[in-house]
Amino acid sequence: MRNKQRGVSFPVIFLIGVILALAAVGAMKVGPAYSEFVTAKKAIFAVAAGEGRGGSVADVRRAFDRRTAIDNITAVTPGDLDVTKDGNEIVISFAYAKKVPLFSNVSLCIDFAASTSGGAGSDKE
Repeated sequence: MRNKQRGVSFPVIFLIGVILALAAVGAMKVGPAYSEFVTAKKAIFAVAAGEGRGGSVADVRRAFDRRTAIDNITAVTPGDLDVTKDGNEIVISFAYAKKVPLFSNVSLCIDFAASTSGGAGSDKE
């Protein structure tokens, strides 16, 4: 009796490698956009908790502008912020769309939005 060889063929290994490479390239292109969103989100929470807590809308925008200069945030400007008041709590929010070119004429459009309302430490359910 002859034993049949078992295993994965070269074309299957090559296909898996191509898929992993495409996923890695996609992650490297989307990563910076997501990272900037997370940085902007942390900035509005810091402004709402600290410098902008008792200030006016202009004070909140100035505080956020200082953070954008330090953290190199370019996707959200102080003019893009929606600043409102909910009781005694200041609510800062923003929303934007980011177009990330993947290859050739294929792009990925991601909608980002963040708000300080209902975040950690909030009494709302």
